[in-house]
Amino acid sequence: MANIKELSVEEKLRALYDLQLIDSRVDEIRSVRGELPLEVEDLEDEVAGLSTRLDKLKTDLESIEEQIKAKKNAIDDHKTAIKKYTEQQKNVRNNREFNSLTKEVEFQELEIQLAEKHIKEMKASIEHKKETIAQSQEKLDAKKTHLEHKKNELDAIMAETEKEENFLIAKSNEYREQIEARLLAAYDRIRGSVRNGLAVVSIERGASAGSFFTIPPQTQMEIAARKKILTDEHSGRILVDSSLADEEREKMEQLFASI
Repeated sequence: MANIKELSVEEKLRALYDLQLIDSRVDEIRSVRGELPLEVEDLEDEVAGLSTRLDKLKTDLESIEEQIKAKKNAIDDHKTAIKKYTEQQKNVRNNREFNSLTKEVEFQELEIQLAEKHIKEMKASIEHKKETIAQSQEKLDAKKTHLEHKKNELDAIMAETEKEENFLIAKSNEYREQIEARLLAAYDRIRGSVRNGLAVVSIERGASAGSFFTIPPQTQMEIAARKKILTDEHSGRILVDSSLADEEREKMEQLFASI
């Protein structure tokens, strides 16, 4: 920035207005994309979240199925134990031994009943999980389809506008290098504070563009003389005369058409 050529006030005004026209064109290009990039980003987050949830549900389902297998194996072990204790009852020497084995058999039977109850509950849980998985998969598929559609839409817009946008951004940077830091800071501050991004505007029908407040004739004459950089007292925007604006618009339209 130290090597900036000293420009006349008129040259500064032209450079500022050219920068405004270029930046406004970039704004137009980006407005075509609108909320699409954010929509795509939100959809990608939703798809990732649904995929994670679906994976967890499937892992839970596998875990329940493994628990059912373990319970079934335990039931087989309890049945084997019952068979063993029943056989032992045939060779007991007294009632105490017989009663003790009977209690063991009863305990094993209770364990079987408890395991069967748990299996029944887990099977019901599996059905519920399967239903939830099916719903989640359906929702995920719909989101993926929607995301693909939005991505294609964004890619198509990007393909049409990316070359022009990159060219204009490079041009914007070129013009910014010609403008002194103080003016550039003012331009960026004004541009950032107004809704339409217009920091430099021309005078139209005695008022600054987009405003209904009339600019005093004396001020209009000073603006037309291009000896000072003046701002609109109502909006704070930098003002240029309509002739300069027309000349620079024509120049920039030729630039835009050449891209």
